[in-house]
Formats: sequence, structure tokens, C-alpha cells
Amino acid sequence: MKKIEAIIQPSKLEEVKQALIGIGVDGMTAIEVRGHGRQKGHKEIYRGHEYVVDLLPKLKLEIVVADSRVEEVVETLMRAARTGRIGDGKIFISHVEDAIRIRNADRGEAAL
Repeated sequence: MKKIEAIIQPSKLEEVKQALIGIGVDGMTAIEVRGHGRQKGHKEIYRGHEYVVDLLPKLKLEIVVADSRVEEVVETLMRAARTGRIGDGKIFISHVEDAIRIRNADRGEAAL
């Protein structure tokens, strides 16, 4: 099993969610996060004072899938989350040792 973590623009959540549902991905976790990469934030003016906003709002999606579905899920994420502009996000893939469904003790891929 693999865990796919995707950092995306908040405005792309619905599009990404619908695309994943469209390929049969049932479960995901969405977490509001803040961060920056190459874009380094931006400046805003509030009540006449300039502020540097260097940690921008993003969403982190966590999805655990069978090894055989990784490429399909990654391609779907990239297609749905891409705007073509800096700040579109990143995808990280890591190995998951085991998964256990608390309700009935299913293990491994059966718990997904």
C-alpha cells in the first residue's frame, strides 16, 4: 500500500475530489495547512501598513491506495489540481506498512 500526500490550492478541492470519486477512490483526508515553496508568499496592505504573507493557505490531501492504483491516482490528482501557475502544489508518495479498520479489525488492503 502507498500513502499519497498532495498539497493543492484550496480552490481546486472540489475538482480534485470529484475526479478521485470518478475513478473510485472512496476515502481521503483533507487538512487545511499553510506553507510556501518557490512562490515565497506575497505582500498585502491592511489599514495602510504593508505585510508580507509568506505562509499561504493550502490543502493537504492524504489518500492510501493499493500499490496497483498509485499511478492512476497520481495522474488524476495532477490533471485535476493543475492550473499551470506557480503554487499548484506537490505530491509525495510513501510506503504504508499496514492499515487496520477499527470497526471490524480488517487489515491491509481490506481495511481501505
